[in-house]
Amino acid sequence: MTPPRIPQIPVVVLAGFLGSGKTTLLNHLLRNRAGTRIGVIVNDFGAIEIDAMTVSGQVGSTVSLGNGCLCCAVDASELDAFLETLTRPSARLDVIVIEASGLAEPQELVRMLLASDNPHILYGGLVEVVDAAEFDATRQRHPELDRHLAVADLVVLNKTDRVGEAERERLRATVAELSGPAAVIPAEHGRIDPELLFDPALRPDGEEMAGQLSFEDLLRHEECDGHEQCDGHGHADHLHAAYESVDFTAEVPMDPRRFMAFLDSRPEGLYRIKGFVDFGAGDRDNTYALHAVGRFLRFVPRPWARGEQRLTQLVMIGTGIDAAALHEGLAACRAEQEPQPDAPDTERAMWGVLRYVPEPARDGDAVVDVREAVAEA
Repeated sequence: MTPPRIPQIPVVVLAGFLGSGKTTLLNHLLRNRAGTRIGVIVNDFGAIEIDAMTVSGQVGSTVSLGNGCLCCAVDASELDAFLETLTRPSARLDVIVIEASGLAEPQELVRMLLASDNPHILYGGLVEVVDAAEFDATRQRHPELDRHLAVADLVVLNKTDRVGEAERERLRATVAELSGPAAVIPAEHGRIDPELLFDPALRPDGEEMAGQLSFEDLLRHEECDGHEQCDGHGHADHLHAAYESVDFTAEVPMDPRRFMAFLDSRPEGLYRIKGFVDFGAGDRDNTYALHAVGRFLRFVPRPWARGEQRLTQLVMIGTGIDAAALHEGLAACRAEQEPQPDAPDTERAMWGVLRYVPEPARDGDAVVDVREAVAEA
């Protein structure tokens, strides 16, 4: 019997120094969620939680982790307790956003998420918000900004309307150099397309759009009635964000080694990759769900359904990316000929992929090591 797949909710960390526009960006996401059900954890520095009141006054959906910097005042077990609350089935969340304190160490937040034992969460990326108008001054006051940019998966260069075109290009080049392969998105008033961070919710036919999560939902452990709204505003006009989406489909299995080499050398600005990969003889029993955000990479095997067409289907999202080059690079990853499943090299070819498969996977009380299962196949 095929083990049931545990739904996983992406957790996005929203970081940036004080005044960069994190709360403005978060409020924008909540207003333009298009039916996506968002849970919010706000971590504020200081006794007066201004950011929490700003967000909760708008949507009534925040969970505050209390005073102090999250990485030094809240340990991993306490964060897990909040995530356990937000990942209850009754909450029906699609994504969780942690708005970190302006003085928090984002790298520590990411480490805490990756170390979490909660099987219902999936790391959704570190978004660093930068104030374009105050970038040089902020960097002088907080030299650690360079380190924060170096670990970001996506950088939002905010408040670009407050600088001239030449200054905007200089800042973008500087931020891109500091952030390495991370995509850099210019923005005004925190307005970015939510699809950069999470996929729109797909509801079953006939089900109403779920309303924004309220704190009372969690206290009562009851499902939302779907009628409350995040605020009194209608949906904003469509955002023409400075990013591109590239689709790729292949009916021929992918060569594991060449495909991993492609992922290891993915170009700057390619922020997200999602989809399913067919590795052919490398694992005939499973398709591999791929989730890549910034530098983070994970594969999750799923048994092929009876009669399911065996395809590799990927969507790549980024800024300044070359669609033709991506297609060419992926086409070169297709297996030229199907190797024999029992060939010694077939098992070794999958080792690079299996490094990024979470283990162990649980089927009830039985523990299944996916890597061992593939090796024995």
